[in-house]
Amino acid sequence: MNQHRSARWIAFPGLMAFLFLMMMAVGCDRDGIQEKEEVTEVRRFQLQSGEEPSVQEQGSIYAGTSLWLSQSLTQQDKEDLIAAFSLKDEDVYSFLQGPKSWKARIPWSGSWCRFKVEGNPFGGFGCGLCCMANIYNTLSPYEVSPLDMFEHAKAVSDYSPSGAIGAIDWRDIKSSLEICGVSCKLYRKPSSYKKFKKQMAKAKSAIVLVSSYEDNAYWQDTPGHYVNIWLYQEDGTVFLAEPGDPDKNRSRIPLRYVYDALKTSNEFQYLLVTEYTERNNQWKANGISIKWKRPK
Repeated sequence: MNQHRSARWIAFPGLMAFLFLMMMAVGCDRDGIQEKEEVTEVRRFQLQSGEEPSVQEQGSIYAGTSLWLSQSLTQQDKEDLIAAFSLKDEDVYSFLQGPKSWKARIPWSGSWCRFKVEGNPFGGFGCGLCCMANIYNTLSPYEVSPLDMFEHAKAVSDYSPSGAIGAIDWRDIKSSLEICGVSCKLYRKPSSYKKFKKQMAKAKSAIVLVSSYEDNAYWQDTPGHYVNIWLYQEDGTVFLAEPGDPDKNRSRIPLRYVYDALKTSNEFQYLLVTEYTERNNQWKANGISIKWKRPK
């Protein structure tokens, strides 16, 4: 996991710095500016005379910086740049919330399971906070624990857990993530699966609230539970980060299972994540000090 994170976040700033310097060099090159003006004049003449533009000029008004950069980047540079914006199943964080997972030292479990609020154990209410930490860690260059996310949510939102109610509310999830630079929006279950599938195909990630009272084809004995889904594929499956069940965690499941099990008795059923923006991150917390089982 750390190797994937390092490759993605180390390669990206280097490539962006390279691109920035090259763009500055081209922009400051007087010969380049003069060439742009000359080519623009040629283009104008061609449009007036009906002459077809050259192959090099097609798709661009002039052979400027974009064309120069595309010719200058090596194939490896291009692949690294694409990879910096791409996610794979193995890049996704998927924290587990419960004490049984931690006792067995299952990867993604941690000692945060021992934390209690007025006798209410984290394993009983921490699913939403695990999902939030998954999103923050996967999309940003930082790493925090679900317990760190708990403290963050308490500090920046109206989240106020108690011995009776520990689960975080939808609006508190949204406001806490937005302070982390995560763009997201709350939704109610659409009337058609087709619309739901289209939304998930475009989203970076989603937190969904499922209940076996709605459908028990995949989740059983589950009155209400937050899970985190990623990376919709054309075969109709999504990558599942399941904080409450290590056997289901990090598996690919049909998206239809999620749609059918959405808990409609709640005001909202899911939160869609569209992007992470570093400049909008007002938290930038980093580092997990609490004991946990990091995956290899």
